[in-house]
Amino acid sequence: MTAERPRIAVILPCYNEEAAIAQTVAAFRAALPDGAIYVYDNNSRDRTVAVARDAGAIVRTERMQGKGNVVRRMFADVEADIYVMADGDATYDAGAAPAMIEKMLADGLDMVVGTRVHEAAEAYRRGHVLGNRAMTGLLAGLFGRSFTDIFSGYRVFSRRFVKSFPVLSAGFEIETEISVHALELKMPVGEVETRYLARIEGSESKLSTYRDGLRIARTILTLYRIEKPLLFFGTLAAMLAALAVVLAVPLAITYAHTGLVPRVPTAILATGLVILSALGLFAGLILDTVVRGRREVRRLAYLAQPGPLR
Repeated sequence: MTAERPRIAVILPCYNEEAAIAQTVAAFRAALPDGAIYVYDNNSRDRTVAVARDAGAIVRTERMQGKGNVVRRMFADVEADIYVMADGDATYDAGAAPAMIEKMLADGLDMVVGTRVHEAAEAYRRGHVLGNRAMTGLLAGLFGRSFTDIFSGYRVFSRRFVKSFPVLSAGFEIETEISVHALELKMPVGEVETRYLARIEGSESKLSTYRDGLRIARTILTLYRIEKPLLFFGTLAAMLAALAVVLAVPLAITYAHTGLVPRVPTAILATGLVILSALGLFAGLILDTVVRGRREVRRLAYLAQPGPLR
C-alpha cells in the first residue's frame, strides 16, 4: 500500500511583475511538477495577470494593498498539505524547493526558510544586507533565538502552520511576524541555503530600505510588547524606579541632616515616578497572564491541525 502523495501548493504574491512572473511560474512548475501554482496579484497595473494566466498559473486577486494582506488571503484560501511561498519576481531559486520540502518532511518541521546566498552585488543591496543583520540580531536579543535570514520571502510551510497563523501585518513586515510566530510557539523549524538571483530587466524592487525598515523595527518592538509584556513593562518600571531613586537620594540626605525637605516639587516627582513604576510592574504581570492564555489557545489551534507528513 503506497502512501498518499502530499498536496503541494506554490503561492506567489506579486505586484507589477509582468517581466518576471512567466519565468517564475515556469521555474516552479519544472521543480515541482505535481504542485499547483497560485499567483496572487495585488492590484498590478501592467499585464501581470494575463501573463501569469497564459503561463498556466491559477490567478487570484487581493485588492487590499500590501504583501501582508496578500499572504493573509493566500493562507485562508489555498488548501494543501505543503505550502511553498516565494515572490513572483524570479529572484528565488525554484530548484531549491524540493530540498526544502524534503527537509521539512524528513525532520518533521513546520517551516523551512530559504536562507538567501547572493553572488551578484545587484541581487541584494548593501543597505538591505546590513538591515537584515541588524534586525536578525535584534530579534535574537528580544526572543532568545532567531533565523539567519528573517526577511527571506522563500519559505515552505506545513498545513498546521498556515492554518493556525493569524496574519495581522499588512506590508513587508509579514516575514517578521511569521518568524516571531514560529519562535513564540516554539515550532520545529529549519533553514536551507538557496541562491538569491539578481532581478531580471524590467522588474523593480517594491521594498523601501528606510520606510519599510522602520516599519519592520516597529513591528518587532510591538510584537515584543505584546508577546513579552512582563519584560517590556518590567524594564520600563525598573527605569522609572531608578530615576526616582536618583532624585530621592539627595532629598533623603538633606532630610537626614536638617529634618527638612526643601525641594517639594522634586519629592512629588520622585513619588509620582515610584507610583508609575508600580503601575507598570502590575500592568506587566496582568498582561503576562493574559498573553499566557492567548498563547495556550494559539498552541491548541496549532495542534488541532495535522502535522507535517513523514
